[in-house]
Amino acid sequence: MARRLIVLHFDIPVDPSSPEAQEWLREELARPEYQAAKPTWFDVASKAVQDWLASLFQGPGGDAGPVLLLIVVVVIAGLIVAAFFIFGRPRMNRRSALARRALFGAEDARTAADLRLAAERAAGAGDWVTAVEEQFRAIAVALDERTLVHVTPGTTATEFALRAARVAPDESDTLRRAARAFDEVRYLDRPGSESGYQLLVALDQRLQNVRVPVLEVSA
Repeated sequence: MARRLIVLHFDIPVDPSSPEAQEWLREELARPEYQAAKPTWFDVASKAVQDWLASLFQGPGGDAGPVLLLIVVVVIAGLIVAAFFIFGRPRMNRRSALARRALFGAEDARTAADLRLAAERAAGAGDWVTAVEEQFRAIAVALDERTLVHVTPGTTATEFALRAARVAPDESDTLRRAARAFDEVRYLDRPGSESGYQLLVALDQRLQNVRVPVLEVSA
């Protein structure tokens, strides 16, 4: 029986520090599959940004809790400040709008200037009932717009006169007479008069010169 001679070749380990081994390594890394797996400049930049963001959310002991809480507080504070400058003081705006929607038993969204003009037109037409009503409403809305007196839903003319007298004590008697004139034409079917209307006009003009701090009142 013939015998087959099998020769096994055992490669001697290559010295990695030899110039020949280094050349083989460079040739191996230059192959297309290695070049395709090499990170691009975008990969390197993205990794740097991710590492930087991660460092921001890490506290001294590796805990991100305090840093996250601080960021949330700063963001909320910024939103509140922005809302303040965009929408103004919400409490004042809300109360003024609410008062004008339910002013002495009638829904009304007009400004004080609108009400004065309506009263003047009614007076020109000899409609003293409407003139007195509109002029008294103008007085109430004007003080509410200036936040001198807050008029809330359900406030009566007499209650308003009492509140307004706190910021204009010299007008206490005239305010009571004005409230009575309004109630007479509004609820007692009185005809009203030019003198009653002129009383309200003069009162409105004097109250426009009142300058006092905001008075907080409740219904």
